[in-house]
Amino acid sequence: MAADPIEVLRRARDGEIELDFAEPLTPQELEDLASQLDAPLPRELTAVLAETRAIDGIEPIDFTGRTMDVEVGELSPAGLPIATDGAGNFWVLDLTPDDRELTPVFFLCHDPPVFAFQSPTLGDFLDELFRKYEPPHQSLVRDVQKDGVHEIWRTNPGAIGRDAALGGDIELSEFAASLEEEFDIVDLREPEVGLGFSWGRYGPRTEIRRHGYARLFASGRPEKKQQGFLRRLRGG
Repeated sequence: MAADPIEVLRRARDGEIELDFAEPLTPQELEDLASQLDAPLPRELTAVLAETRAIDGIEPIDFTGRTMDVEVGELSPAGLPIATDGAGNFWVLDLTPDDRELTPVFFLCHDPPVFAFQSPTLGDFLDELFRKYEPPHQSLVRDVQKDGVHEIWRTNPGAIGRDAALGGDIELSEFAASLEEEFDIVDLREPEVGLGFSWGRYGPRTEIRRHGYARLFASGRPEKKQQGFLRRLRGG
């Protein structure tokens, strides 16, 4: 069962971690934010924004995404970065037109260059993030940061070739048919926490594809003179 983000926030507010909760968004500010996004605000994010817009005291959290200096469009077309570890890595709400209630959170890491599934909902992400700072400090956020991204980079789990993907379900086979032969595909439509996609598999100019809003990803060797996602991520 998904964690209720409001219960998580209120428990954290009354807990031992010293946290600074910013004011919530006003109804007009909430409407303005919704108009700026490329997908609807999911119900749980709307509820959180009515409680607070940002939290300081641990990893900087900004539920509006406005202070998060990162471009995520190639990996998450309507993605909303909501937190950073301060080392150039971000947690991103992968907003889509179909996720109107709950939305998964991914960890966008640049070293190694991996996009990892962090939590199935915003409430679950916040719960695990606060657990990281509470005894006994067992947290899926810590696990993904410390070990998960490196395991994805080492083993490239779940990656399949284009030919194999052509024999999959309709959505997967359509995606494969749109790719050149050298692409590897990772299916994150129903992932476990800690699985992910190596977006820099072939160096800083790796070609990255996503099948619309479906959580199907592909990477291929770069064509000459193409500027890769890592350089764009860093604003170069």
